[in-house]
Amino acid sequence: MTTPNTNRVRRRLLGALALATTAPLALAVTRAHARRALPDIHVYKSPTCGCCNDWIKHLQAAGFKVSFTNVPDSRFYRAKLGMPAKFGSCHTALVDGYVIEGHVPANDIEKLLRSRPEALGLAVPAMPVGSPGMDGPEYKGVVDPYDVLLVQGDGRFRVFASYTGK
Repeated sequence: MTTPNTNRVRRRLLGALALATTAPLALAVTRAHARRALPDIHVYKSPTCGCCNDWIKHLQAAGFKVSFTNVPDSRFYRAKLGMPAKFGSCHTALVDGYVIEGHVPANDIEKLLRSRPEALGLAVPAMPVGSPGMDGPEYKGVVDPYDVLLVQGDGRFRVFASYTGK
């Protein structure tokens, strides 16, 4: 025989069980929605540069919507956006008011956008092997160590993230 108290306990137990089984799904949906909310990135790149195209694919795989303009030389856009030449690479991008120079990993761009530091943007100078876009099979698994730099408008910088290589 069941009593009103037994029914109340059953309802609470079933409610707790329902919550426990749906919470992970709700978290996954929230994460997917947050990933879709990433701002657009616009890239200035050479029309013939394969690593620029590979970096764009890396960003798209991370959930960014990427547009691009093929240019004969990205140095003009780098200078126009205020990124000092010493941080130069093969492409320059703009995302939500920040300049992104070179092969910056998507997770570091996301971290920048979450933390919103006072800065010009991020840079991976040169073209380190193993960075996103420079990690294709032609590099035979080689990964050079490199830093992602947080760059100020006056040229000062600090290390934002480091990758050790192998």
